[in-house]
Amino acid sequence: MTRRTLLLATAALALGAVMPAAFAQGDNTLRLIVPYAPGGSSDRVARIVGDKLGAKLGVPVIVENKTGAGGRLAMQQTKGAPASQNLLVLANPATMVVAPLVFKDNGYDPDKDFQPVSHVSDYEFGVAVSTSVPVKELDHLFAWLRANPNQANFGVPATGSLPHFFALMVGEKAQIKAQVVGYRGSGPLLTDLIGGQVPVAFDTLDTLLQQHEAGKLRILATSGPQRSSFSPQVPTFKEAGLNLVATGWNAFFAPASMPADRVARLGAAIREVMQDADTQRKFHDSKIVPVASTPAQTTAMLKAYRAQWAPVVQKSGYQP
Repeated sequence: MTRRTLLLATAALALGAVMPAAFAQGDNTLRLIVPYAPGGSSDRVARIVGDKLGAKLGVPVIVENKTGAGGRLAMQQTKGAPASQNLLVLANPATMVVAPLVFKDNGYDPDKDFQPVSHVSDYEFGVAVSTSVPVKELDHLFAWLRANPNQANFGVPATGSLPHFFALMVGEKAQIKAQVVGYRGSGPLLTDLIGGQVPVAFDTLDTLLQQHEAGKLRILATSGPQRSSFSPQVPTFKEAGLNLVATGWNAFFAPASMPADRVARLGAAIREVMQDADTQRKFHDSKIVPVASTPAQTTAMLKAYRAQWAPVVQKSGYQP
């Protein structure tokens, strides 16, 4: 074997380590399904990863936003994808933990219909108010809502989402009877919050921060165990007087039909993307915490998260 032949063979083997078999057979597009509208945290995560993943795999990567039913519609539409299709869905606790517990006819089984590929980001939540709301602290917000019960509307990016559930927890803790208003993604929610159509919003911190820094809305508290490095000037809910801590995540899942070797290869490719310094910089610039994870680690994370949150969801008695 000549040196040139050896080098070509080595390169081919290296490419095969990350290139899913179906791509080599002609299905040369990878679709990343986002269950929410453009502009939100999930959408930004998918697009950052998608750009890098396309270059790594050498195939087109398309991000598709499939909105509706608080993210469940995308899960229902992708669960039965044939094994020949190359698609991943970027799911979160709303679709993989909360929805299966609270919806009687969920339309998919998160364990039977999907398989974990890679956990890619962590996040926390924030509560923000429109600049038309005359408060700058969380306890002042609660006092204002008690004095103006007709304004007790909490906007969330999707019904049945984790921000929705967190908003219910906050309302219960603060003894505020609020109406939760679900949107079809963070983009529409922020538009109405800034425009004053909804006075209060619960969403991921990264989604709220840019408009907060621009003075278009005010974040009053964040949900992490300590102040976020992205917004050290904003107190946590615990500091503001409510003993609440909540975090979330984004992770890629494949339909159950996808062959295990392809799941492993895609998981390895995404893990490499997440370890890339430029990817991590883009995540930090977007106020999102990057995570590099294997399929096995993603499975373990999901199991631990369910163990923590399933009892809380069930105890709340929340019904859609």
